Amino acid sequence: MLGGETMQIPQIPEGLVCRDEYIVTDEYTAKHIGSGEVEVLATPAMILFMERTALLCVQRYLPENLTTVGTLVNVKHVNPVPKNEKVVVEAKLIKIEGRKLTFEVRASWKDLLIGEGIHERFIVDRQRFAEKVRRLLEEHK
Repeated sequence: MLGGETMQIPQIPEGLVCRDEYIVTDEYTAKHIGSGEVEVLATPAMILFMERTALLCVQRYLPENLTTVGTLVNVKHVNPVPKNEKVVVEAKLIKIEGRKLTFEVRASWKDLLIGEGIHERFIVDRQRFAEKVRRLLEEHK
């Protein structure tokens, strides 16, 4: 429910799996981001890749007025990835509860697990969400 109105949720297939590839360029290293002092994939960048993969995975099923926003990330970062290497990220939609979408996310480099966990997103109406942000900004000046 948003603003007392029921949102029509499009059919998104549970079990949907999407994969994307990312290159660990300088901007995604721990040294550049400031989350560490070495030139390896930063944990925040790995999370960004996971969120982006999940977002793009379901966006094609949503009408233009709807999108998703990330609300939970619970992942482990278990191995480093050197700068300039390719990371493959997989997002699997494992549960749909109304507007809440739960994904299993996994990142790998070659045959090595880099990180894995759970990511949740909520389907929102773009305009209503922007209005909520404006309202909150006004209320918390």
